Amino acid sequence: MGLNQTGILFLIAMFLSCNSQNFLHSRDKSLKELPLTLLVGARLDLQEEAKTKIGSLPLISPGSEMDTPAMIRLGEKIFRDNSLSLNSVQSCSTCHLLSGNNVGTDGQPTSLGTFGQMGRRNTPSIFNVGFLNTIFWDGRKSSLLDQALLPFVDQSEMALASSDDLLARLNAKSEYANLFSSAYPLDPAIQLNSVKSSLSAFERTLVSKSRFDDFVNGNPYAITLAEKEGLRLFLDLNCMNCHAGPMLGGNKFVKLDTKYNYNPKDLGRFEFTGIETDKYFFRTPSLRNVALTAPYFHDGSVRSIEEAVRRMNEYEAPRPISEAEVTSLVTFLRSLSDKTKTSI
Repeated sequence: MGLNQTGILFLIAMFLSCNSQNFLHSRDKSLKELPLTLLVGARLDLQEEAKTKIGSLPLISPGSEMDTPAMIRLGEKIFRDNSLSLNSVQSCSTCHLLSGNNVGTDGQPTSLGTFGQMGRRNTPSIFNVGFLNTIFWDGRKSSLLDQALLPFVDQSEMALASSDDLLARLNAKSEYANLFSSAYPLDPAIQLNSVKSSLSAFERTLVSKSRFDDFVNGNPYAITLAEKEGLRLFLDLNCMNCHAGPMLGGNKFVKLDTKYNYNPKDLGRFEFTGIETDKYFFRTPSLRNVALTAPYFHDGSVRSIEEAVRRMNEYEAPRPISEAEVTSLVTFLRSLSDKTKTSI
């Protein structure tokens, strides 16, 4: 008899031998005393449930079908070029670090501008950004193309006077002429549309490949037993209500519990929409690579992933969770990290 059938028959027998009230009271204790393998088999197959309720991340970002290696090279060059900021000390990659185990964040509570000024919001990861349907914490832009030029001219970021200043700096560097002509041979001029599309092409290459995806796609050994326990808890707590889909969040906006200490100088999505009910609404972040992106929340006010889990339990979860369950959830969340960025 298969493992799943054995586990299911065990639970049926337990239910028939107890009245329903006693069964409900004894279920947690009884299940904890069973081998983990029997528990997995006794309930809906964990892989199938995770595949149905979460899914795996596609291997390529939507819209990347027409991106060429030359476009990607140009986009990466622009992304890493410090000379494209007002005082030539900052690039996109200054805040969105990609080296080592970095996944496009800077480890700071809020972003630093080209003159060292502090921004209001935490730098979001740009890994998997091609799967988002809006960009920024307040969702004020609808695509990578729409947002591509903003950091160059934002006075709290790279602080150029205008997009014309950006074009002048690109034209002043001889290597860009060849890069643009290679990327856009039919229209080789250095122009803003090409800047936007090449940056977008590069950013679409930043796609995570996690052990969790391997598990959902059929490898039962890709995540550990402890990570499976955490996944089970994540599903049981319906964390997917906010952190939905293969991105595990990123595509909806929420206002946290009234206990959250909001900055009155940052009104969130309201600043973009002007709709009163949008005050203090911010994007629900994707949990992809979450173990690598501390500090947390839109204002970077939470330093550890454990504390972030505790806070979300306080604000949103259907029931209080124990410290052991906090550890279990964090263990699962670590399985969402890009495999090339971890030692596991």
